[in-house]
Amino acid sequence: MTLLDLTLPTPAENLAIDEVLLDLAETGQGGETLRFWESPLPFVVVGYANKIATEVKAETCATLGVPIFRRCSGGGTVVQGPGCLNYTLILRIADTGPTRNVTSTNRFVMERNRAALASLIGASVANGGVVQVRGHTDLAIGALKFSGNSQRRRKRFLLFHGTMLYAFDLALVDRLLKFPSQQPDYRRGRAHDKFVTNLPLLAADIKRALQKAWSVTHLLSPPAITSELLEKYQSGEWNKKF
Repeated sequence: MTLLDLTLPTPAENLAIDEVLLDLAETGQGGETLRFWESPLPFVVVGYANKIATEVKAETCATLGVPIFRRCSGGGTVVQGPGCLNYTLILRIADTGPTRNVTSTNRFVMERNRAALASLIGASVANGGVVQVRGHTDLAIGALKFSGNSQRRRKRFLLFHGTMLYAFDLALVDRLLKFPSQQPDYRRGRAHDKFVTNLPLLAADIKRALQKAWSVTHLLSPPAITSELLEKYQSGEWNKKF
């Protein structure tokens, strides 16, 4: 597996390059990849089918100058910014392997990531919780979420990406997002500030743990983003489609 540790200047570029990596793998010009990136400025990104009016405090975002974008994968709406490390996995789909369908891929990736992070902070942390998979694609310390994840599948390869909160301004979540239209059972109606937490690790430690877990062997040169794909992520037609 190759490694791409790259944060591009704008949210649109950072979202677009994930789809570039998937496209390259699908067409035989790339392969399995682990990418890291972290936005220096806050922005909101909704899942492919999310409705902005339902999930986002759009007026507050406009007042604060926080842009809203849409990603190509499913899942819920998240706030990005400093202290939120993003990772991306491009994985080959195997007919009889753990990536054969959505459910088995979720279990496979989430358990590997869980084990990698749990090995760093030990079996338990100060609040008595343990690192565990909650819901379908959350990672949590006890009942507090620090990672949300989603995937998009093609015929030969899939994109699996997610967030890792480690030093994030958690108050931004409640300030910019409405209560989600869908919630996992373990949330139990809790407000954002009662539901999310930061992982007690440095970004460099998280990166090293995931690189080891996914057996990174060499570095990947940054791929080019086509003008068509960049225009897609910059356009209101895409970002405000729902």
